[in-house]
Amino acid sequence: MGSLALVLLFSVLNAAVLCSAGITSNFVRVQASIDMPLNSDVFAVPPGYNAPQQVHITQGDHDGKAMIVSWITTEEPGSSKVVYWAENSKTTKEAEGIVTQYKYYNYTSGHIHHCTIRRLQPDTKYYYTVGIGNTTRTFWFHNSPAIGPDVPYTFGLIGDLGQTYDSNKTLTHYQNNPVKGQALLYVGDLSYADDYPYHDNRRWDTWGRFVERSVAYQPWIWASGNHEIDFDQEIGETDTFKPYLHRYRTPFKASGSTSPLWYSVRRASAHIIVLSSYSEYGKYTPQYYWLQNELQKVNRTETPWLIALMHAPWYNSNYYHYMEGETMRVMYESWFVQYRVDVVFAGHVHAYERCKRFSNIAYNITNGLCSPVKDLSAPVYITIGDGGNIEGPANNLTYPQPAYSAYREASFGHGILDIKNKTHAYFGWHRNQDAYAVEADSMWLLNRYWSHADDSIPAES
Repeated sequence: MGSLALVLLFSVLNAAVLCSAGITSNFVRVQASIDMPLNSDVFAVPPGYNAPQQVHITQGDHDGKAMIVSWITTEEPGSSKVVYWAENSKTTKEAEGIVTQYKYYNYTSGHIHHCTIRRLQPDTKYYYTVGIGNTTRTFWFHNSPAIGPDVPYTFGLIGDLGQTYDSNKTLTHYQNNPVKGQALLYVGDLSYADDYPYHDNRRWDTWGRFVERSVAYQPWIWASGNHEIDFDQEIGETDTFKPYLHRYRTPFKASGSTSPLWYSVRRASAHIIVLSSYSEYGKYTPQYYWLQNELQKVNRTETPWLIALMHAPWYNSNYYHYMEGETMRVMYESWFVQYRVDVVFAGHVHAYERCKRFSNIAYNITNGLCSPVKDLSAPVYITIGDGGNIEGPANNLTYPQPAYSAYREASFGHGILDIKNKTHAYFGWHRNQDAYAVEADSMWLLNRYWSHADDSIPAES
């Protein structure tokens, strides 16, 4: 064997443990994750009396022709109006929103504004202004292109972010990635305020100011996680999801949902289904009926890429949160195979894992067929709950590595899903410790509607 071949072999073996099932990375991230202090510069309150803060946007309808703009004022309600205009246009438009407020134990929120701006033109840059008087603030976003099967589009992926120094690295890494996400798919667990005594809701405010630098300029598509439940009977807080539902709106009614916790949106060439891991999902429940109907309505000739978001992963080879998504998997996995969902993104486990196309839908109690098997009609399952929160990385992996697991690593990072056309998309996972352009793991996804070929081979670097 030549010297060059020996060097390459040593590099591969030094980088990862190779199993018959897949790759378990040897990269170890052991430092504790520490929340940034309340006076950190990334939590700074914008200057000016009653200045709008925690500005964020999300898609405001089913097809990307509207945007929900949200923000908070602290001293008084002020105005809920949004003034907006297309780039290079001399005409401004206005939309009037609503204002709400909530109390949680000994905390009273600021005045929370939500305003939907509609009839947006596709593939157009818009500016928008919130606030009144001398404390207005102006931001911009680029609206989604029109729905179409070959429309390219790039999504960012982050989950379980929190507000630690590592969280800041993750968000910075995402923003500096040379492949720019146009919208972000967020798979749950936002502020981790509930890790503090009495669910210190000031940490919802700091988180909102922290992520504003991204989410005020591109829509984040929200899925809820267990840290959004905020149920604490000991302090009299029994209304679940109270802070989250007051602060973060979704366009759930546009997809026929009865709850903001599960819904769908279409964006460019993608149909995105958001599920709630912590709402009722058994047979005869609203979420069950909604998903059953929603999957039947997906038009793959218009939006060939069918993507699902949830918090608790169905396939997870980490002892942390092991099998917590199992009951939802049993309920819905056969539908995902039947309708050929392309990829499922989840969080919850504070690590990264990419699975092959496997399914486990043959078991009927008596037949003994209870092991996952290769299934090219099944989605690729990706766990990306590695945003960097205060609870640290999940580094207790199961061995041997299961056959369904392609790559796994207990460190922090973000993902990029780059849809090229109706048949091909490229996914890359970026570790925080690497250079911005470096992908620690990647693969080409072949669309399940247009191709049944095996795409489980990792992408070439």
